[in-house]
Amino acid sequence: MNILTQKFVNKHNTAPFSQIKMEDYLPAIKEGIAQTRSEIDTIVANPETPTFENTVEALEFAGQTLDRITSIFFNLNSAETSDQMQKIAQEVSPMLTELSNDITLNTALFERIKTVYNQKDELALSTEQAMLLDKKYKNFSRNGALLPENKKARLREIDTELAKLKLTFGENVLAETNAYQLHITKAEDLSGLPEGTIEAARTLAKSQEKEGWIFTLDMPSYQPFITYADNRELRKTLAIAYGKKGFQDNAFNNENNVLRIANLRHERANLLGYKTHADFVLEERMAQTPEKVKAFLNDLLTKAKPAAEREFKQLTAFAEKQDGITQLEKWDGAYYSEKLRQELFNLDDEKLKPYFKLENVQHGAFEVANKLFGLTFTEVFDIDKYHEDVHTFEVTDEKGELVAIFYSDFFPRKGKRNGAWMTSFKPQYVKDGVNERPHVSIVCNFTKPTETKPSLLTFNEVTTLFHEFGHALHGMLANTTYPSLSGTSVYWDFVELPSQVMENWCYEPEALALFAHHYETGEIIPQEYVDKIKESASFLEGMATLRQLSFGLLDMDFHGADPSGITNIKAFEKKSMENTALYPDVAENCMSVSFSHIFQGGYSSGYYSYKWAEVLDADAFAYFQENGIFNKEVADKFKDYVLSQGGTDHPMTLYKKFRGQEPKPEALLKRAGLL
Repeated sequence: MNILTQKFVNKHNTAPFSQIKMEDYLPAIKEGIAQTRSEIDTIVANPETPTFENTVEALEFAGQTLDRITSIFFNLNSAETSDQMQKIAQEVSPMLTELSNDITLNTALFERIKTVYNQKDELALSTEQAMLLDKKYKNFSRNGALLPENKKARLREIDTELAKLKLTFGENVLAETNAYQLHITKAEDLSGLPEGTIEAARTLAKSQEKEGWIFTLDMPSYQPFITYADNRELRKTLAIAYGKKGFQDNAFNNENNVLRIANLRHERANLLGYKTHADFVLEERMAQTPEKVKAFLNDLLTKAKPAAEREFKQLTAFAEKQDGITQLEKWDGAYYSEKLRQELFNLDDEKLKPYFKLENVQHGAFEVANKLFGLTFTEVFDIDKYHEDVHTFEVTDEKGELVAIFYSDFFPRKGKRNGAWMTSFKPQYVKDGVNERPHVSIVCNFTKPTETKPSLLTFNEVTTLFHEFGHALHGMLANTTYPSLSGTSVYWDFVELPSQVMENWCYEPEALALFAHHYETGEIIPQEYVDKIKESASFLEGMATLRQLSFGLLDMDFHGADPSGITNIKAFEKKSMENTALYPDVAENCMSVSFSHIFQGGYSSGYYSYKWAEVLDADAFAYFQENGIFNKEVADKFKDYVLSQGGTDHPMTLYKKFRGQEPKPEALLKRAGLL
């Protein structure tokens, strides 16, 4: 019996992780595909006149079994992968792409949808129904339904190849991350490093039965090393290793994969009648066009560049005064920034970390959600999980009713990709009168507890946890009828608003008082530290903005023009970034070949949305500040018009219902100290 194809009998219909065997995935996915095909055939064969219910709604709920199985599989492939799992992923990806193409290129199915679409004005649909119909119609028209047969065949080939290339790209980055270790045997080479970082490196070396200390390219190891290690040569060694991922003469080189992905995306867009991949993508975004995105990024660049250059000059002068260094290199940035920050604000992460014990920070996020949205998080121990590091929670509202199941997974391990993300194992939707509640997860890579210390977070990690938790709230508070419009299923340049707005509470004394307590003494974080956190929030913000803009502009350069002329990725990247570059180029490094956001994840032509959403989030939080950061009325509006609505209406319409006006960029520039 295959556990994945049965009805889950676990509590709250949660995934039976511990009972899933590796050999269950392939047959379960095949069975799910067959079931989906049969559901589609039933819709197409229906002799009745196409209606919203028998066509659009029926299509929306087709393939639910398959969606459930693949969400479990692909989530674990990111958080708990293995060679075997990666093999299965390579095998099932083309099958799923083929199914997706078979649906969107099904002429008879499209005819039924078109029939409903053409009479939409007479149908008295709700806003959500109208949005679903529009989305379904566009999903077909934007994915080849109107193409002649020969072009449909080419589209299928492109989509199948792209699905495999994206997987390979990600596997290569993970393999390169896992392959590298910096093994240190001399204690003096640890100078400057925090005690916790040294202890973690020692533990890793011990686990491999080696002397000394081992540092890796995983963020909790890499970041403190590059920030605190006094040995400049070793910082250089590690930084170059980090920047070389996917750019070495070995089996994991991603240069051809990047070129192939960019060219196939462009060909696909042309096939569908769009000038570029960015034109295709942005049609379904708030920003709408590549021109508008580039204007937005370049406008911010004009405002941020003078500040960034001033800051870089200040940092260089500081490094020269400290150590006689006249030319800052990339491996010096974090190190001297931290030193300068300590000098200016007398505030360093090591001073702050004792106040940010992971469990307390998580509890703080829960408390903030309770004060704002009336949610209660209760840890439970009878819900199955996929790894011992995972914690499970029941989330309830003021009436004690179940809102969601929440999973948290916070520590790095070999089978887990770098970074932090929110995902879901089951979406929210309403079917047969039952409001099915979502199962939401956040995955991060924080420092593990050691023999002597709990997991203590840097302030940056605190904001990361709140960021992902904001995405999670968007998923958990979803309250829509249709799964494809639920939770984070919104325009991509709107999806970062709930996550980024949550970060603001990390800077507020009222919120910090809830969770920033010293892990040994219980003492609340001193007000002077809070003042300094706020004061230093815009420290080197010009440089940070420039860095973000460089990624957004690089993304647009790859996807907003014909990429067929690109022969050398390194040279292309260097040219793209020359207007935003502060540090000298490092010949051995190339960022594009490990730029997973745009070549593996869903951010192609969308990286600008981080900055776009910052405009929204600064404006939204200003509204909270005007009325009190825990003001119930403002929080209710945010919940009712943003968090619960998913993609049921145009984002700007939702935002204006919440805020009463369109967002103004002034709030962002003011917060960033760029005005």
